[in-house]
Amino acid sequence: MRMTEETALERSEPDQKNPYGMIFEQDVPIPVSDGLVLRANVFRPDAEGNFPVIMAQGVYGKDLHFEDGFKTQWDQLIGVYPDLCSNGSTGKYLRWETADPERWVPDGFVIIQIDSRGSGKSPGYLDPRSPREIVDYYDAIEWAARQPWSNGKIGLLGISYYAVTQWRVATLRPPHLAAICPWEGYTDYYRDSTHHGGILSSGFANYWWPKQCLAVQHGNGASPHRERESGKRVTGEDALSEQELIANRTDYVADILRHSLDSAWWRERTPVLDRIEVPVLSAGNWGGPGMHLRGNIEGFLGAGSQQKWLSLHVGKHWEGFYLPEYVAMQKRFFNHFLRDEQNGWQNEPEVRIVVRDPRGDRVRTASSFPLPATQPTRHYLDVASGMLSTDCPAEECSAIFDAMGDGVSFTTAPFAVDTEFTGFITAHLWVSSSTEDMDLFAVLRIVDAAGKELVISGAHEASPVSRGWLRVSHRRLDPQRSNALRPFHAHDRVEPLVPGEFYEVDVEIWPTSMVFPKGYRLVLTIMGKDFEFPDIPGRILHKHASDRGGATFQGSSRILTGGTRASYLTLPHIPSTND
Repeated sequence: MRMTEETALERSEPDQKNPYGMIFEQDVPIPVSDGLVLRANVFRPDAEGNFPVIMAQGVYGKDLHFEDGFKTQWDQLIGVYPDLCSNGSTGKYLRWETADPERWVPDGFVIIQIDSRGSGKSPGYLDPRSPREIVDYYDAIEWAARQPWSNGKIGLLGISYYAVTQWRVATLRPPHLAAICPWEGYTDYYRDSTHHGGILSSGFANYWWPKQCLAVQHGNGASPHRERESGKRVTGEDALSEQELIANRTDYVADILRHSLDSAWWRERTPVLDRIEVPVLSAGNWGGPGMHLRGNIEGFLGAGSQQKWLSLHVGKHWEGFYLPEYVAMQKRFFNHFLRDEQNGWQNEPEVRIVVRDPRGDRVRTASSFPLPATQPTRHYLDVASGMLSTDCPAEECSAIFDAMGDGVSFTTAPFAVDTEFTGFITAHLWVSSSTEDMDLFAVLRIVDAAGKELVISGAHEASPVSRGWLRVSHRRLDPQRSNALRPFHAHDRVEPLVPGEFYEVDVEIWPTSMVFPKGYRLVLTIMGKDFEFPDIPGRILHKHASDRGGATFQGSSRILTGGTRASYLTLPHIPSTND
């Protein structure tokens, strides 16, 4: 590759753990189809030959060290993985949610990290997840395939944003894209990220946009973030005025507020999954209801790929990706598809999941998801007793709760044996409102034999077993995409309620996996607001005044159970081998 004045080069010498040595080229120019030039960091073996490429493109700043941008998460990761910066890596090149070059280049991979247009060192208009950004990604993939050190096979790897964009660019079918591994990355921008059940999820957006995007917008001279070695701004040397910065970016929060229904705007930012043809390893996190989990499962199910795998793990959002066992899994996947290594990957079970259990998690493998052994089981709500039972109450009964309040809870009897639920969940409810609309927040919780509720360490925040949401004026289902296990709401129109009239609705509760030991109970809470544990503030919240303010959501709600209008919870029971 021809060097330019703007490109910096650094070499590390070979040693026992890195037989190649490593070349680090900073700010490498990548021209894209509209004439703009993106900037990338390229880490490659210091050796002759052609190597497979692992790539990530995103808006978080390719030159911002993980610890400098995300100190809290860094400390937590070090606590889980003390050897993060030893035994093969100094940690010098670690960046948020992307592969560590020092752990990949020694195995003969090229690592490329790209600043998306408008971020970091790449000029242009900052518009995260826009169609133009995905075309840039296509161009970058094809650029990498043409380089003299490339073997022409490109793989994509990264967490969250760096996973979301993988699904998108794979639908464009770049000729040299060979495999993708979206690690905790949603697919449906509207349903998975910004409008849960049609309710605006603003808590994350209000934090994410200024802290993680605007702070590293290209030309932001006020950015606090600097390169560790040079002290230069990670946003480039030219400082733009505030007016220029505003002119060079979208207004992300205003965009999602303007588009309250699923529409063409969302669809052009959401992948058509059956267009994906390359091999896929989709890795999701059971602790992520409200962000990525749903997308990893839907992506696996919907991808048109003939070769695809689903792995579902636990832990913090940024943990598993860096742990040795999962890095080894990533490498086996990419070695097989990027260099045709016959390492047994083709014999891996299509589904590998961690089954959560308060006494200790275990791993289960299967040929498909939902698991073949799944037995959908109805548990009926009973307002009169406050119970959840497989028997439908004979008498109709109702309960009223504050439309913005704590709601009502229904509890199973203590389980007589260890009981596992793994898969899709639906709450089928009869509800009414004193106003023209209502928001339902459905929460699954676990209580031990002593009556103590368990707090699960989730991907982003303290978590119950799972959650679901529905704005009842969005109750209409898409019959083509709904199935017996999982409703799919169209979100394409608002159908106001007649105050006092009951409506039959399905609430999609995000998939889960949990063993309830003998003596434990499952609790379903139907609320009018976000569930938060006492003294533990939530992060994935739905409190934007423009969405939930006003008289419409200030009334009272009613839920009906029993008789001919029974409300019930459908749970994915997995029989034990002893059942």
